[in-house]
Amino acid sequence: MKKISYLFLPLLLFAFTSELLAQAPKWMDKARQSVFSVVTFDAEGNVKGNGNAFFVSEDGVALSDYNLFRGASRAVAISTQGQQLPVACILGANDLFDVIKFKVEVAKKVTPLPIAQTQPTEGATIYLLPYSTQKSRTYTQGTLQAIDKATGDYGFYTLALPLKEKMVSCPLMTASGEVFGLAQRASGPDTATTSYAMDARYAMDLKITPLSLMDHTLQSIAIRKALPDTEEEALVTLYMASTQLTADRYMALLDDFIAQYPQSADGYMRRASQRMFMGTDEASMKLIEQDMDQALQVGSKPDEVRYNRSRLIYNYLINGHSGYKNWSYTKALDEINQAIATNPLPMYKQLVGDICFADQKYADALKAYEEVNQTNLASPSTFYSAAKTKELLEAPAEEVLALLDSCVVRFTTPYTSEAAPYLLERAQARMNAKQARGAVADFDAYFEASKGQVNDLFYSFRAQAALQSRQFQRALDDWTKAIEINPKELTYRAELAVVNIRVGRNEEAIKQLQEALSIDANYAEAYRLMGLAYVQMKKKEEARKHFEKAKTLGAPDIDALIEKHCK
Repeated sequence: MKKISYLFLPLLLFAFTSELLAQAPKWMDKARQSVFSVVTFDAEGNVKGNGNAFFVSEDGVALSDYNLFRGASRAVAISTQGQQLPVACILGANDLFDVIKFKVEVAKKVTPLPIAQTQPTEGATIYLLPYSTQKSRTYTQGTLQAIDKATGDYGFYTLALPLKEKMVSCPLMTASGEVFGLAQRASGPDTATTSYAMDARYAMDLKITPLSLMDHTLQSIAIRKALPDTEEEALVTLYMASTQLTADRYMALLDDFIAQYPQSADGYMRRASQRMFMGTDEASMKLIEQDMDQALQVGSKPDEVRYNRSRLIYNYLINGHSGYKNWSYTKALDEINQAIATNPLPMYKQLVGDICFADQKYADALKAYEEVNQTNLASPSTFYSAAKTKELLEAPAEEVLALLDSCVVRFTTPYTSEAAPYLLERAQARMNAKQARGAVADFDAYFEASKGQVNDLFYSFRAQAALQSRQFQRALDDWTKAIEINPKELTYRAELAVVNIRVGRNEEAIKQLQEALSIDANYAEAYRLMGLAYVQMKKKEEARKHFEKAKTLGAPDIDALIEKHCK
């Protein structure tokens, strides 16, 4: 066998390489412009990782591996020409299959790789296209060994193709120049000859939905996430984000929404509300007005915009702010009346009532609330609003109570915590209407609706109702419970003594009052009540002594008591 001279070996290698390049598919030179490098950074600005990616749309959408982005706060794309472009947002990610879709901020159209819509066949020749800054590009050629089902109609590919670490997430191409997979990290004993890939169609179909806010995979990436593709889903995302994101992050999301949907009035109205939440300085207020003006300009429903503007003004004023231009209750009322002129919705009339109530125009507020209560918007809260307005108008207690009855009747029994506040209000209204037994019943219902989570004030109120309805033992029990919760409150001990005196338990009353005096030796009411207890026990001298002590401590009308009981 003739030996090859080492002198000619470089020439043979050059000839072999030239033949490989000559056999490269025609699409190779153009396709290489689509592959780029990605550098990710952590929150401190340190380089976190370096990997590959490739464009799949002219406006900068690209695919890569998720692990490259995990924990990243910023990422930069580096083109084959060395140009650095920021990663604008994440469009979807999956940690199980280690794929991510994102958008690069590009100034002009880029060259994308086409995605194969059908899977290649087993045994087909495939090409791996690596990232390179060199003009002449080599590639790795191999064979598709097997196709396994990953999920749905998407495939997981086994390749007869060696893979180096720096080739992860490079595109795998068919002979016709379409991407069918993303190269994945190799594992196992056969990595020198075998590698794997995830279906590129799966990565392309990744998307952001409203539920993405709770996706741990996406939460692990601090880079901004895109909004959903439809305005309806994007609005749901805004609604969910309002309670989950910080004020600054939510504001940034609103900015993104407006940039993506500039003809949506909702974006401007929501941003105006968020601006007011974050600050009411002069500069912020001007921006709020600009947003509302823009909402009115682009919105198809001007009544909704005017309603929201009226609410903004109303909230600005009831939160104690003032001084901005002509923002007043009059202005708020003018805005909502314009909305009503276009579309007389009950919710708009409810706001009229709220504005008039805040402006202390109670007759006008009541008129508005009564109109609302004749519509399908009538609810416990609307009847409650009418009841409180009547109360301020000093209407008869029975009229106020009737409205609260209409309020409570809208709840089913057994009552839940939702009904609890209204039960408490009706209990007080019943007390005002001299219906103490009904008040006790409402206090009991409140206790059950609140699952017994009540404080000392509750027991104090129920004890007063029980006393007025001559349920003396209940009054004693409730004052005792109030003292257990708040033993330093002297009034409770005095009230408990009053009930004890009333039922003839004078020694027990004196005991409670002595305990009060051990807390505050100058509590005049304790001496006055002890005087009354001794009167009941027919101990005039003891009564006189305690009355006189009460007098020295400033208790009123003591002379009349001495004159009546101690002569």
